[in-house]
Amino acid sequence: MEKQIFRLYPPPFAQVQLNGLYLGERLFELGRPGRPFVYANFLASLDGRIALEDLETGQTYLPKSLTTPADFRLFLELQAQADCLITHGGYLRALAAGHLGNILQVGAHPVGEDLVAWRKAQGLASQPAIAIVSRSLDFIVPESVQAHAQPVYIFTGEAADSHRVAAWRERGYTVIFAGSGPVVEGERLISVLDHLGYRSLYLIAGPAMLDTVVRSGMLNRLYQTITHQLMGGQAFRTLVPGPELGPIGHLVLRSLYYDPAGPGGAGQWFACFDSQ
Repeated sequence: MEKQIFRLYPPPFAQVQLNGLYLGERLFELGRPGRPFVYANFLASLDGRIALEDLETGQTYLPKSLTTPADFRLFLELQAQADCLITHGGYLRALAAGHLGNILQVGAHPVGEDLVAWRKAQGLASQPAIAIVSRSLDFIVPESVQAHAQPVYIFTGEAADSHRVAAWRERGYTVIFAGSGPVVEGERLISVLDHLGYRSLYLIAGPAMLDTVVRSGMLNRLYQTITHQLMGGQAFRTLVPGPELGPIGHLVLRSLYYDPAGPGGAGQWFACFDSQ
């Protein structure tokens, strides 16, 4: 039997099927030239932890108690609707070191194998493009990206190391400046991807990139799974690491679902918010 969860908002209250929940949003149809649809997805505990940091090694990690098959399925449904995935050098370094799993290809995980055919049925490219945001330009592009012939764009700031820029270009990669200093600016990043023809942009780049895109006013929708646990931890990561956002950070609840069988017996909410 397919997993069932409960719709709390918008009314009426109802029991619904998990699989296909986010596919029904049809995010790939919401972008348009000049205004691509930009969305992000995060997983957090009740006390706002999205990841913890090992105080001895400095390595950031995602606690297993925070993850669930249901959340991962919904993550993959959002991934399947993207024209382009926006990631960052830090993720690729962690992937190369074996600290994180590969989430760069649709259908790479058994729980999402059906999404390859779904994507094809919608007339989408077989795989999304990859936009890599990096200040240092120090990372490795995984072999799986070349194996699936995914277009790759590397974004950095104008103050980036010229030798590293040249090295990536010599290897055949497109390097694009999208910031006047050392870091990438959200509005310039989204504008370039828009001009390249991408209309559905999925941020899988972590809190720093979310912060950048929110402050630039370019985020359209935020999906957040909130597990009903207090995690604690002396060193941790949260959604937006920068200074106070103010009104630009105000969001409007679009939907809220409840899964009573969450991590470790705790429940979890699947929430969705639109920017104002």
